[in-house]
Amino acid sequence: MFSIGIGPSSSHTVGPMRAALAFAEGLDLDRVHSVTVDLHGSLGATGRGHGSDRAVVLGLLGERPEDVDPDAVEGHLDEIRRTGELHLLGRRAVRFDLDADVRLVARSLPAHPNGMVFTARDAHGAVVAERTSYSVGGGFVKDHPLEPDAPVAGPGPGLPWGFRTGAELLEHCRATGLGVADLVRRNEESIRPAADVDAGLLRVFAAMRACVDHGLVTDGVLPGGLGVRRRAPGLHRQLLAEEGRSGSDVLHAMDWVSLFALAVNEENAAGGRVVTAPTNGAAGIVPAVLHFYRRFVPGADDAGTVRFLLAAGGVGIVLKETGSISGAEVGCQGEVGSASAMAAAGLTEVLGGTPEQVENAAEIAVEHHLGLTCDPVGGLVQIPCIERNAVGATTAIHAARTAMRGDGRHVVSLDTAIATMRQTGAHMRSEYKETSLGGLALTVVGVNVPEC
Repeated sequence: MFSIGIGPSSSHTVGPMRAALAFAEGLDLDRVHSVTVDLHGSLGATGRGHGSDRAVVLGLLGERPEDVDPDAVEGHLDEIRRTGELHLLGRRAVRFDLDADVRLVARSLPAHPNGMVFTARDAHGAVVAERTSYSVGGGFVKDHPLEPDAPVAGPGPGLPWGFRTGAELLEHCRATGLGVADLVRRNEESIRPAADVDAGLLRVFAAMRACVDHGLVTDGVLPGGLGVRRRAPGLHRQLLAEEGRSGSDVLHAMDWVSLFALAVNEENAAGGRVVTAPTNGAAGIVPAVLHFYRRFVPGADDAGTVRFLLAAGGVGIVLKETGSISGAEVGCQGEVGSASAMAAAGLTEVLGGTPEQVENAAEIAVEHHLGLTCDPVGGLVQIPCIERNAVGATTAIHAARTAMRGDGRHVVSLDTAIATMRQTGAHMRSEYKETSLGGLALTVVGVNVPEC
């Protein structure tokens, strides 16, 4: 559930980059003279603002989301513009026009709103390879054929305590006497050594921390034409100046939570390196709540950080398997709602919550994001996305606190809330699902909205 990539979107940037790379790696390079990419549906509607056009080019060049240098991207694109050529996987030069050979198509493909068609042709114009891929959320990619309601990646065969639903997760916890984090760890350790589990999750946290740290000190205006100024550095300076005299402000800690989320999502909007958790558009929530744990919870340490991420990841599996983490599929309830649920679960775990309380916290967070639309102004992951992460992070903390005050018993289960999310998303008009054709994307006035 946690992968390292670049902004501004996991489904629109990370997924397309991976899909393009997979296409290029499957080519007989000696036969290819030209390549075209058609971005369909939501990718077509907001592809420019979300960097989908740039992402597929980077993937064709052989770049990977976890390794690409964000500062080198413009140089790659300038070279292609200058020469009219793209070096597939860094080796085979083919004819390529950045504007003409990446085409934005409003029509969605039948299987998923985030569809891509890659086509390679020889010197005579004959098709030598074609591949249809779908970016299904969180940077995950599936290839054609994909049925519209087919489940995406499952927990895998042979896991000692595999699960897809919240009910199955709780049943396994009761049967084993394990907490959520411990049960998820058992599954992870059936695949890789325990030391690798810890090291991998601490690398994820290190990437989150680096993203926050960079966002706290980087001033300026975000790219894209909306004129959105970075607020995290100024807020950071304010909070530092108030240190030592903030005792009378009972909500001082929540200001830090908002700051952490803003820092991450401003980095994401600028195309910086972030952790997909579970998406880039919602990438600030889990790090913000995790930083809250590290800064304000007595006794917080690396072991607790690992437990936080294990529990959050376990709930993330349930959300991805039975709900959706794709804004193009169900709206922002699937992105910010899912991230808030994961953060709530992680925090409840490290506060000593029972499995039932962890599940309750995740349910509260999902339930109170139901119906949340995805309506990015100008097709950019800025308004309302950046502030929405700050609100989602504080909601996660409230959800955890509410669950910890109870005994885990509640009327609406996590599975019911997730099923409601999917049903709500199915009834939501496409204008409110990452197309920038409705909501704030249309009603915000007085700003310079770039063409999508």
